[in-house]
Amino acid sequence: MRQRPLKPGDVDGCLPHRATVSGVSADGWLEDTRVSYDTVAASYADQIGDRLDGAPYLRWALALFADRVRGCGPVADVGCGPGHITALLHEMGIDAFGIDLSPAMIDLAQHAHPGLRFEVGSMTDLRLADGSLAGLLAVWSLIHVPDETVPSVFGHFRRVLRPGGPLLLGFYVGNESRLKTQGYGGHPMKVHVHRRQPDRMAAWLRDAGFTIEAQLLLNPDDSVPGAVIFARRQS
Repeated sequence: MRQRPLKPGDVDGCLPHRATVSGVSADGWLEDTRVSYDTVAASYADQIGDRLDGAPYLRWALALFADRVRGCGPVADVGCGPGHITALLHEMGIDAFGIDLSPAMIDLAQHAHPGLRFEVGSMTDLRLADGSLAGLLAVWSLIHVPDETVPSVFGHFRRVLRPGGPLLLGFYVGNESRLKTQGYGGHPMKVHVHRRQPDRMAAWLRDAGFTIEAQLLLNPDDSVPGAVIFARRQS
């Protein structure tokens, strides 16, 4: 899709676009992830329903992100799960929609938030038009993506964002991966959980064509800290 040049009256590069997303295919780790989250979807939604209430710094990061994209066009919450962050962004006045690999998660999100848009899709093959998004966030949804696939995912993020569009990532911090065989509600799962250092994530983003604007370590005294990165797509 060709980007039209900025005209007087455009605010911070806010251009009118409509985002569309369609089907998804998966195999290997991707299929394991989808099946696992279909299995635990209801228990997951019950357990994380109020998690944002106890995460003031993550809520601050989401509010800052919202300030940057408000009124600019569609924003994709990639790996939206049951839609709690998508709904929060909507409350903040953002034209947000959710994408998730798990059809069961999307069903829950649509039931809980019937006025919002949710679609089944994969971050490894985003079915979105080039430059169609004002912003994109992936909060704790990259944790199951293998290292060798992360650069390709970031390439998709860059492609669907318009030039200068902001990106917000949230992830677990560490230097290890572990196989998770049981999850929410004691249900069986088969997913690898990857913990990564912020500098490594930032390097992948730079290689994909992003500029890093901020990094924030969350709960550094916890056994497994979190982190958020604010980036923007280069022109």
